[in-house]
Amino acid sequence: MHHSIEVESLSFSYPDGHPALREVSLRLEPCEKVALVGPNGAGKSTLILHLNGILTGQGRVCVASLEVNKENMGRVRSRVGLVFQTPDDQLFSPTVYDDVAFGPLYQGLPPQEVEQRVSEALAAVHMSDYAGRVSHHLSMGEKKRIAIATVLSMQPEVLVLDEPTAGLDPRARRSLIHLLDELPSTMLVSTHDMLMVRELFPRTIIMDEGRIVADGVTEDLMNDPVLLEAHGLERP
Repeated sequence: MHHSIEVESLSFSYPDGHPALREVSLRLEPCEKVALVGPNGAGKSTLILHLNGILTGQGRVCVASLEVNKENMGRVRSRVGLVFQTPDDQLFSPTVYDDVAFGPLYQGLPPQEVEQRVSEALAAVHMSDYAGRVSHHLSMGEKKRIAIATVLSMQPEVLVLDEPTAGLDPRARRSLIHLLDELPSTMLVSTHDMLMVRELFPRTIIMDEGRIVADGVTEDLMNDPVLLEAHGLERP
C-alpha cells in the first residue's frame, strides 16, 4: 500500500536530553490534507523536520514510498516540499524567478524545463507577474506564496507547511487559505489557526509533549471541548 507519509515509532531527543518526540506513528494517504495542531513545544516542528531528513531520530520515516535515510536524501527532498514559517528562510536570490528556479537548477534540469517549472509554479500561486520582482520587497503574504512556489517548482508529491498563516493580515490569510484549498498535493500543515483547520482539513492530528494524543475527523475533535482544553487548544 502506497502512503504519502508513513511514520512509525519515531522518537527524538535534543542534545540537552529533552525528549521532543515519543513513539510518534502516523500515515497520510495520497492527496489527503491533514492539520497538525498542539501547544508550543508539542513537537510539531520537530516532526516536520524529520520528513525530509533535517533531523533524524529513532524509528522509521517514509515519504512517497522512500525511506528517509542518507542514501535517499536527494530524492526525498525533491518529493517533499517543506515550507518554513518564515519565508525569508527560503528566499535568498536576487529575483522571484531566481528563487523559484533554484531547486530545478540544482536538480540539473535543462533551461527550458526550468523555465516551464518556474512558470507553472508561479501560476499555481497566482504570482505570474512577479517573476522579475525582488523577493525582499514583497509583503508577507506575497513572500509566503513565493516560498510555496519555490517548493512547487520541484514538483513534490507532499507539501509540508509550518504555520502558513502566521503573521498575515486577514485578506492575505484568506487568500492563502484559498490557495491551499486549490493545490492538489498531499498536505501536512502545522498550525495554531484553528479556524483554518476547521475550514480546510477533514482530518486533524493533535500533538502534546511529543506524543500524538488524538487523530481523527476534524469536526469530531472540534466538538470535544474537554480534549481541546486538555491540550491547550481553543475551539474556533
